[in-house]
Amino acid sequence: MPGIQDLLDGDCIIEDMQATDKTGVIREFAALLRRTGRIRDEEHLVSVILQRESTTTGIGDGIAIPHGRLKEIPGVIIAFGRSRKGVDFQAMDNKPVHLFFLFVTPENRPDVHLATLRRLARVTRSPVLRERLMHSTDRLEMQKLILDEDGKYADTR
Repeated sequence: MPGIQDLLDGDCIIEDMQATDKTGVIREFAALLRRTGRIRDEEHLVSVILQRESTTTGIGDGIAIPHGRLKEIPGVIIAFGRSRKGVDFQAMDNKPVHLFFLFVTPENRPDVHLATLRRLARVTRSPVLRERLMHSTDRLEMQKLILDEDGKYADTR
């Protein structure tokens, strides 16, 4: 599986999310992915992700990894967003979520889906990364922080 550095472009990073609830977060990501040409149907993506959210993807420590599978995409899509205010995402630790990684994979590739989820969960375990992402000043810095952390696991792809 490609590393995050192969999948996370700077134009798929939201520096300051405006959403105030779970659905809003997913809609904000869907609009971004449509604007950048990665998906065509915003509403379908929102529906797929919200269906998966029947059990939360808020993993705790201020992190959520909403995800789903789409038939009509050729490969993995990853987006990152930061909410300075925090969003109630029904996280496992009942705390607001500030850092979001949304990803979608082709429907016929469950192996890639699980590998992507594992990789993002591993990268987000770093308290230093989480702190730096909260204080970073722009998208390019955020991207570099994420890619540097992912690079530490290059041998475990």
